[in-house]
Parts: sequence; C-alpha cells; structure tokens
Amino acid sequence: MGELTESGVVDAVGKELFIGGKWVPSSGGRTFAVEDPATGRVLCEVADASPEDGKAALDAAVAAQADWAKTAPRERSEILRRAYELLNSRVDELALLMTLEMGKPLAEAKGEVAYAAEFFRWFAEEAVRIDGGYQVAPNGSGRFLVTKQPVGPCLLITPWNFPMAMGGRKIGPAIAAGCTMVIKPAEQTPLSMLALAAILTEAGLPAGVLNVVTTSDPGGVMEPMIKDGRARKLSFTGSTAVGRKLLEQCADKVLRTSMELGGNAPFLVFDDADLDAAVEGAMQAKMRNIGEACTAANRFYVQRGVADEFARRLTERMSALPLGRGTEPGVVVGPLIDSDAVAKVTELVADATSRGAKVLTGGTTVDGPGNFYQATVLTEVPRDARMASEEIFGPVAPISVFDDEDEAVAAANDTEYGLVSYVYTNDLKRALRVSEALEAGMIGLNQGIVSNPAAPFGGVKQSGLGREGGTVGIDEFLETKYIAVSL
Repeated sequence: MGELTESGVVDAVGKELFIGGKWVPSSGGRTFAVEDPATGRVLCEVADASPEDGKAALDAAVAAQADWAKTAPRERSEILRRAYELLNSRVDELALLMTLEMGKPLAEAKGEVAYAAEFFRWFAEEAVRIDGGYQVAPNGSGRFLVTKQPVGPCLLITPWNFPMAMGGRKIGPAIAAGCTMVIKPAEQTPLSMLALAAILTEAGLPAGVLNVVTTSDPGGVMEPMIKDGRARKLSFTGSTAVGRKLLEQCADKVLRTSMELGGNAPFLVFDDADLDAAVEGAMQAKMRNIGEACTAANRFYVQRGVADEFARRLTERMSALPLGRGTEPGVVVGPLIDSDAVAKVTELVADATSRGAKVLTGGTTVDGPGNFYQATVLTEVPRDARMASEEIFGPVAPISVFDDEDEAVAAANDTEYGLVSYVYTNDLKRALRVSEALEAGMIGLNQGIVSNPAAPFGGVKQSGLGREGGTVGIDEFLETKYIAVSL
C-alpha cells in the first residue's frame, strides 16, 4: 500500500457493514465515531447497524449455509491457509491500524496479528481432520455410524482488547467446520475486524459466509438475532455480566453457546522459585496488552521468604517501563481503552490504599490527552480489597504474602472466576499438587503466557463455557450425528 501512514491505513479499511459479500451502508446511513485512545482524536466514522441490518446479515448467513456446508474440507482449508499468508504479509499495516484504534504498542499489535494468523493456519489443518466412527452394536445386530456436521449459522461477538485475535479464534473454526456466521466486533475497535473481512474475501471466502455488523447498540442488534431462532450457535468473549445476559437470551431457542468470560488470575510465587524467571513471567502475565486481558495476573501471592525481594525486582522493572502512545518507538505502556477504564483502575487503587496497601511505584493517572495510567506495584494488599475480587484490567500489580501451600491455594481459589492461574516453583511434586488443586481451566507453570492456538483455551466456574483452540476448538462448531444401521 506504499508508504505506511496513519491516515493511509485507516482510509484503506471499509467503513460500511459487510453483508452477503457486499459493503453496504447502515439503514438510514447512521454512523458512529472510532477514537484513538491515546489522543482522543476521531479516526473515522463507521456504519452504525440497526436491528434491521442485523436481520439482513442473518438472512445472508442462513442463505449461504447449505452450500457452504457442502464445500469440500480441503477447499475450506485452503481458504484459511491463504488468509494466514495474507495476514502475515500485511502485518505492519494491520498492526498500525490496531494500535490506532485500541492503543496497544506496535510490537504487541504485530504479535497479535501473527497470533490471529496462527488460528487460521491451525484450523486449516483441522478442517481436513473432522472425523467420525463405525462401531458394531454390542448385540451384533446392527452398526453405529457417527458423523459430525456443521452446527449451522453462528453469531460471534468479540471484545475490544484483542480485536483481531479473538476474531481469528472464532472465525477460524467456524470456517473449518462449515458454518456461516454474523460477527459483531466491539464498538471501540471495529476497524481490525473490517480489515479481516476484506482479507478473508480476498482469500476466497464465498459471499454470505462471513457477515460483519458494526454497531453502537450491541444489545439492540444482537438480541433479535439470538431470539430469531435461525442461528444455532453463539460464541461470545467479554465480561461475565454480559455473558449471563446472553445465556438468558439463548435459553429461549436453546442455542449452543461458547462463553469466554472474566478472569481473576492468581500468580503464585513459592520460596523455592527461580525469582528471575518469576519476575519475567510476572511482567508477561501482568503487562501483556497493558494489563487489559482476561488472562492478566490480577492477584500476586508471594511466599513470605521471598516477598520483599520479588516486590523489589518487580518494582524496578515496572517503574522503568516507557509510557506513551503505542505508535512511539519503545513504548510498553500504552493508553487504556477509554476514560471509564482509567476511572475503574483509579477507584481500585484508591480502595486498596485506603485499606492499608502501600504504593511502591506508580499509582496515579497521567495528564491528558489520552487515557493513561502509570505502571503500578502495590504491596500489603489486604484480601478484602476490591481488586482481590474484581478484574483490574490495567497495569497494576497487587502483591500479598502467604506462608504455606494450603494458604496459597485457598487464596487463589477464593474467587467466582477460574480462567487461568500461574504457579512458580522448582519443586516438581508441589508443582503437580498445586496445579491439580487450582480451580482454573488453564495453568501457567513457570511461564507467564498460556495462550496458544494449538491448546484449548477456556475457564471454569464463572469464567466461561467451552474451549477455543486446540483439537477441541472445532468441536464447538460441530454437531455429532449418530446413524443406526440394522443388519
């Protein structure tokens, strides 16, 4: 696309709804603004879908479903493979686009584009491995044939914090399974999804298989589609509060659901841990995406014998992180997504300090423009602080001390969430004991990053239902059919 400029990457993206393979304006021509969270500047206006637009998108998905389901697995695989290659060939412009609308530093944005592409490569390989079975009935009188078929038209809802990766994690298996879909990206970050739709079209995805509706009224647009009855699957990534509402709406038509919801990840450091590795892992688990991740370490529990040294090292690292606009070279701490996010982090830190927590570094907002908050480390954080039970979703690391293994596990499990837990220890027996005792869908054992397209991603308790990625990810978009054969 020639010289890479901010205005150039924004102008290159379609701003209309993508329905039935065509870019179309919203009914009434309504639009809403997309802002740069680092400056508050309006990047562009995009189409603001109405419930009627949502119905048109669902109509397109339903109309395309039968033919798409019959498409050869190898053809679906090759479309995904081409999309993988296109994403990697355009990483620079896609990363810049993402940084502009979401705020994360360019280096992280490039990593997310690569991560999103990997879902297409992974599910390109899974598309041709959808299997079934042939079994002799126990009494010998017949045979059981088992096959898997696409679940049907799907509704996909993605969050603002990983605007391209979360799309890839849902679109990839849906395409591989033979499902059509309507996807609604978060209103804060629609541009990455619109760019992804164009890339998939270029890769050969037929009209109507993927439909994108951008809207400032997600509830008003999505609820009629959920209750329509023709969609057969909903996959949602977002807050637990919204997930509960969606589950209620899905109950009426008994839609299959996948829910990747909130997290409150504990990060346990035992006194036999490699502290260098633990601090490095803490930086990854806390500061990935500026702390705006459901997998972010939300509570640090450190054994008393190493607590002071861990806090000192972590403070040294956190206080040295460059803060600024994500497009600036070397920046690690970009802006939070909006002013509400800054207000929430500010409230949580104020609550903790009012209860006795000590600020070792940071602890304040940064004068505007932009939605910035300093990288922060707190110690002596009491268990009744709000941030012990609420997602921080920002660059704040609260440290509490524990004395023994049972106390650490009890504190870690004392939450309604159960997405991921992190454990640092060099004792193999303890590592296995604690990993099995922690109530979480994923464990980072001596590592601060767990996400991988080839591994099942998901949580327990109120962190969600189902799994994305890995060999089980495609099963969320397939129905198992049993055919009884009498001999």
